[in-house]
Amino acid sequence: MSQEYKICTRCIMDTSVPGIEFDDKGVCNFCAIHDTLEAEYPLNDNGKEDLEKLIDEIKASGKGKDYDCIIGVSGGTDSIYSLYMAKKYGLRPLAVHFDNGWNTEIAVSNIENATNILDIDLYTYVVNWEEFKDLQVSFLKASTPDAEAPTDMGIHAVLYRTAAEEGIKYSISGNSFRTEGVIPHSWGYKDGKYISSVQKIFGKVKLETFPNVSLFNAINYILLKRIKIVRLLNYLPYSKEEAKKVLIKEVGWKDYGGHHHESIYTRFFQSYYAPVKFNMDRRRVNYSAKARLGLMTREEGISHMKELSYDPEILEKDFEYIAKKFDLSLEEFKEIIALPPKKFSDYPTYNPMLQKLKGIIEFAMKMNLLPGLFQGGIQKR
Repeated sequence: MSQEYKICTRCIMDTSVPGIEFDDKGVCNFCAIHDTLEAEYPLNDNGKEDLEKLIDEIKASGKGKDYDCIIGVSGGTDSIYSLYMAKKYGLRPLAVHFDNGWNTEIAVSNIENATNILDIDLYTYVVNWEEFKDLQVSFLKASTPDAEAPTDMGIHAVLYRTAAEEGIKYSISGNSFRTEGVIPHSWGYKDGKYISSVQKIFGKVKLETFPNVSLFNAINYILLKRIKIVRLLNYLPYSKEEAKKVLIKEVGWKDYGGHHHESIYTRFFQSYYAPVKFNMDRRRVNYSAKARLGLMTREEGISHMKELSYDPEILEKDFEYIAKKFDLSLEEFKEIIALPPKKFSDYPTYNPMLQKLKGIIEFAMKMNLLPGLFQGGIQKR
């Protein structure tokens, strides 16, 4: 029996999202999560005090070291603005970029301009393309919604590894729940075992240099090295549009045209692959965030969702470009994309074990220790 359609009375999250719940006023659980985060990161005097305390703690942790924090940069608005604000608060960040071979020229230029103008050291990890290409194709063949898991894991692995090597205790993330919204856990999953198992089943190349994170690595980074994830933008009245204006003026930043479109593959994933194949459209999350902030009405959000999630001309070019970059014919690539959808639970992962450690994992997530290494946290199979 199909579920009766229902949409939140406050935002536009609806029953197309697995696990959604509504209270007696018709408000969804994602709005409730937003409100909890608003209370945790208030934009008032208490919030300013929390931010000042955090900045002091980060500075103290870096005494006698070259850097007091690490920031992953993609060339997009959020990461470059986080870099800009960290410098403004007197922090000494090390910028780290995971080069997976999909960056646009604008993204590369944004990173170089910002780090040069702000006088911030940049470390770029260039992944072995033959390994990474094969791993990405493996995830497409696995046919789960987690086609971006290799990139996400690579980014977080390089950040944790570099932080550990430099003795850095704080990793600043460029996410903001106010502008990004609350991504449903069911929309993505990753862990080190999942990465390895998918590659073992579908891959042709052995992963020797790809920066994966095993459970042992995660325990080392989180419990022994005590590296903490900090979402700096959560403490600020962050507006993506205002941030763009600041970055254009201060660091010569250029707009890349769309949400997370600084990467060609991410553009394809978010605009076509996820929404068309799995009905996981990031616009619903983003428009819901704007509706909660009063930047967009629910009616406007609902109307925008009726529009195509992709530009047909750009999509055609992306299909051809990605297929060629993967050394596949266009027909082969489209056949892989058309494979029947599956779930992460169809493959070996750490999730069954995480289920047994649910209490510990949820505590780690609450303390901002876990996000990034086990995306999606604990999920039902």
